[in-house]
Amino acid sequence: MKFHRSLSIAALFCLAAASQAGAHPHVFVDARLEVVADDDGNVTALQNVWRFDEFFTSSVILDYDANMDNQLTGKELTDIGDTVRESLAEYGYYTQINDNGEDVPLAEPDVIHADMMDGQLLLIFSAKPSRPIKLSGHLTFGIYDASMYTAIDFQRDEDLAMIGDAFGRCKAAVVRPDPDEIISQNSDALTAAFFNDPTDMSKLFATRLDLTCPD
Repeated sequence: MKFHRSLSIAALFCLAAASQAGAHPHVFVDARLEVVADDDGNVTALQNVWRFDEFFTSSVILDYDANMDNQLTGKELTDIGDTVRESLAEYGYYTQINDNGEDVPLAEPDVIHADMMDGQLLLIFSAKPSRPIKLSGHLTFGIYDASMYTAIDFQRDEDLAMIGDAFGRCKAAVVRPDPDEIISQNSDALTAAFFNDPTDMSKLFATRLDLTCPD
């Protein structure tokens, strides 16, 4: 039974990428991302809160409600967090970090905490970049699913936040790309991606925190 539950939630998060050519969102997430830096201007953590839509939450309850009480508590929530931590490792936890033109993976979080609030599944976790990042030059941070199976949205600009006095040196902006403008500027490339692999193009549509910091 545990294998069945793990396979099910992994499929809901990840395995739908097999049909990317006709990809459109099936899971909807309201996210909050806090980029944390120390006083020396080093990025020390990316802190995440993801709130999932009610339909997806219902499917997770069906798979993980071991005692059939129509709730998720205790070990049921722990099992969800452990499964997501393992399942999303291959996908970099949907996290995009770019340090002066170089993509930097997110290191595996020590733990992903699952919880329920107002009938919706929450995932809460903190992780570090896989290598040190200094607040210098041009940096971007965001969360998106390259397969476009999961739609991750930041409801407010404040949901992409900076924690630490070192950010006071940087010029910051939340960038929300205009889909019509992106399509107009990249029509040939997007057409090719539609028939081949859309994952490289999906980042063009993703909301991101854009930082410019002095060297």
